[in-house]
Amino acid sequence: MADRIVRISEEVKKEISSIIHNDLKDPRLPDMVSIISCNVTKDLRYAKVFVSVLGDEQQKKNAISALKSAAGFIRRELGHRLQLRYTPEIHFELDTSIEHGIYINKLLDDAKKEMGE
Repeated sequence: MADRIVRISEEVKKEISSIIHNDLKDPRLPDMVSIISCNVTKDLRYAKVFVSVLGDEQQKKNAISALKSAAGFIRRELGHRLQLRYTPEIHFELDTSIEHGIYINKLLDDAKKEMGE
C-alpha cells in the first residue's frame, strides 16, 4: 500500500509540474518555480505540494498566492490526466530547503577562505 501512495505522489508531482510550466499563464508566477515534493494522503483526498521559488520574498508570496488561486484549475487538469478514483485537493507550501542549502554552502566556503585553504 505504501509503495502505491509513493508512486501516486510522484505521478502527481510530475503532472503538477507539467501543468504549472505549460498551462498556467499567471504573471505572478516567476520562471523558476520547482515542485520539490508531493505527499498524497492514503485516502487520496489531499495532496501537500512543496514548492521552491527562486526570487525575493515578494516574488515567493506572489507565486504561492498564484498557485493557491489556480489550485482548482490544477486539480481539474490533474483529474483529466490521471486515472484515479479521487483527484486530491491540492495544498501548496513554500519549501526553503534549497535556499537553506545554498546558505550553508556559502558559510562553508567563507569558513574555508578564512582558514586559508
